[in-house]
Amino acid sequence: MPAEERRASLLDAACRLFAGRSYHGTTTADLARAAGVTEPVLYRHFPSKRALYLACMDWSWEQVKELWAERLAAETDPGLWLSAIGRAFVESEAERPRSSPLWVQALAESSVDPEIAIYMRAHMHEVHEYVADVIRRAQEAGGVPPERDPDAEAWISIALGLLTMADEVVGALLQDTWPAIRESRIAWLRGPLQAP
Repeated sequence: MPAEERRASLLDAACRLFAGRSYHGTTTADLARAAGVTEPVLYRHFPSKRALYLACMDWSWEQVKELWAERLAAETDPGLWLSAIGRAFVESEAERPRSSPLWVQALAESSVDPEIAIYMRAHMHEVHEYVADVIRRAQEAGGVPPERDPDAEAWISIALGLLTMADEVVGALLQDTWPAIRESRIAWLRGPLQAP
């Protein structure tokens, strides 16, 4: 198998395994077995379990960005762009949980692993910038009032994403409340004259 395909195959198997278990609960032997390779082959592509875990975080984020780009292209109302990417994330995680468990684990690991903490700070800023840019573009297109602060609104959106992840981990924390939260958020972002 070509190196690039092998790497993608290893990432797919590792992401599934990490998401289904945990960072600490998964050994390199488990990862190699799930990918159908030996540990030396695994180490040829990734120097450590942490490196593989962080590669899974990057790979998962790339997939999320692809999904979001598709949803943004399909949504003609710029006032609903943020809602479209939020809904896409929730739907994709319901279908195949990957990003949520990885984020939750990485946040927990950040308290004991400085390298993961450094990674998560940079990663969260990258996600924030992506979301803030969506809000800025929505403002330019007239879908979000100019007085909304894109940076603040992006952090609020990420906080809601983290709440969604907590809901998935602890189970049905806000199950019946999500539609009201979503509608309230859309109404706020669109402003009083554009409320849905």
